[in-house]
Amino acid sequence: MPVNLSGQSYLRLLDFSTDQIEYLLKLSKNFKDLKRTGTPHRYLEGKNIVLLFQKTSTRTRCAFEVGAMDLGMGVTYLDPGSSQMGKKESIEDTARVLGRFYDGIEFRGFAQSDVEELAAKAGVPVWNGLTDMWHPTQMLADALTVQENFNYDIKGLKFVFFGDLKNNMGRSLMVMCAKLGMNFVGCGPKDCWMDDELIKTCEAIAAENGCTVKCTEDVKEAATDADVIYTDVWVSMGEPDEVWAQRIEQLQPYRVTTQIMDMAKPTAIFLHCLPAFHDTNTTTGEDIAKRFGVTEMEVEDAVFESKQSKVFDEAENRMHTIKAVMYATLQ
Repeated sequence: MPVNLSGQSYLRLLDFSTDQIEYLLKLSKNFKDLKRTGTPHRYLEGKNIVLLFQKTSTRTRCAFEVGAMDLGMGVTYLDPGSSQMGKKESIEDTARVLGRFYDGIEFRGFAQSDVEELAAKAGVPVWNGLTDMWHPTQMLADALTVQENFNYDIKGLKFVFFGDLKNNMGRSLMVMCAKLGMNFVGCGPKDCWMDDELIKTCEAIAAENGCTVKCTEDVKEAATDADVIYTDVWVSMGEPDEVWAQRIEQLQPYRVTTQIMDMAKPTAIFLHCLPAFHDTNTTTGEDIAKRFGVTEMEVEDAVFESKQSKVFDEAENRMHTIKAVMYATLQ
């Protein structure tokens, strides 16, 4: 049955069927092939989009801008200080204004309710570039990267996420795996697990797709025979500085190390949505090292720089998968 996503918003993977997600991944691969061969694909010439950012970003902004320009579209970027949304103008009114100017709206911010209200009121497709609850564009990049490393045969793979399972990445990855038939294992302290309702929802989806969903505190159990090892930063953008001490104490046992990678399959890959604190070559990394004596946080530098690490392929794939989402919803 043909897949038609024209006019739809892209807010979270839970709203999309397995067939729809696989369609977007195939479209992403096609756009990547076109990009790499230098084949023009200005299929959306004459359209315009706006990028509405409450949270700053490198990959998300660049992926949307380059992807949109490759497709022939005009792009306006509104940084956190360039919009009156939420200050002098309500989200609803902002949506109704931007929806009259633009053919699509990207939102990267805090509350999931904000992106949902934009989508409800704008009258044009809205794409979630990240909220505190979900990170759906990252999921397509992650899935495409896994496909590329396992000959596009990913059903039945063991996909392990180490760290704070209740953050937007842990939640989104569990949904992605359940939808695409990969066995998801979340490994972290029980206080950091996602809510039981979401786990039960994903267990039911996984059962339909012949895979499983599991959370554990046991590092060895999680890492053994894993195909994909994934982690994320311990403190997300917008969280108070005071939580660093607690997170470092909680999550140090779940740092991805060479010992963890050795427990996985020899063919296993390492993924991270970036930025990563794998050294002290950032102001944050340097500060944490001085305050807590921690020079590598969620991942060891040796793992990050290893041949198993596919983090920069993954970063590039944000552009190709975001391009697929824009094309599919705006054509």
